[in-house]
Amino acid sequence: MKTNLKLISMKRWSTGAALAIVLILGCKPKESVVNTSRDTVIFTEIRTDTLFNSKQVINILEIPDRMFKDYELQMAYTEKGNKNTSFLAQRANAKAAINGGFFNVEKGGSVTYSERNDSIVSLTCPPEVKWCMPEAMINGAIVFTKDNQLILEPFKSETYYQDSNKESFVLRSGPFLIQDSKKYIPESPFSEKRHPRSCLGKTKNSVLLIAINGRSEEADGMNFTEVQDFLLQLGCTDAINLDGGGSTTLWSKEKGIVNYPTDKTGERPVANAILLAAKQ
Repeated sequence: MKTNLKLISMKRWSTGAALAIVLILGCKPKESVVNTSRDTVIFTEIRTDTLFNSKQVINILEIPDRMFKDYELQMAYTEKGNKNTSFLAQRANAKAAINGGFFNVEKGGSVTYSERNDSIVSLTCPPEVKWCMPEAMINGAIVFTKDNQLILEPFKSETYYQDSNKESFVLRSGPFLIQDSKKYIPESPFSEKRHPRSCLGKTKNSVLLIAINGRSEEADGMNFTEVQDFLLQLGCTDAINLDGGGSTTLWSKEKGIVNYPTDKTGERPVANAILLAAKQ
């Protein structure tokens, strides 16, 4: 899908440096500074009023692959109730974090399958949950392997992941959006409503934590088809949606919350989060 956007103004911050660049849609942005530090997460904010003929504010934390020599992705979760993404990140001394999968707002806890270190944390649609996400909405999996590789894939089965011992953690989420640099076509059509979105994406040389803001005068949010188009424009080879709406929260150790949560009380407590932290 082509858009009528020609230019997007962006600001990037990295440790000890600030620079402004202009991203031409459809072209890979060129870095004016090459930072070789292993422990630098790059923050980007995009503001535009022409992308998909709408107002958009998008925040991205980019984790260069070189950081995975010393760091790893982790799934943090609550033992009871729900906690803020920032709390889960600070508790683990993380460098970056994004909210995770779908959860029980009232009682707390994940409502999709997850496991960590070969132990089951949660099952999909547990008995105490009155309403569960449709299968088409949770058709993907976030897998981080014991040899430090991020895999974003269509969800296989709970039995498959339980029988496998290759994963450091697994979190079921969705919809699954991008596979092998192509749109992943769902079994049922996407909703065309625009909302805030949280996404996890892979490019050829980095991992992206992405918060698409919405429900405000400055930001309309995106529907899933628009999200797919945008992620492809970012260069994502694989990508998955996380819980969005009021749950969307992006956090960095240097700057705190870097997006614009929409709940009146601010950051929404969640059941789990994806973190970048030092290897355990």
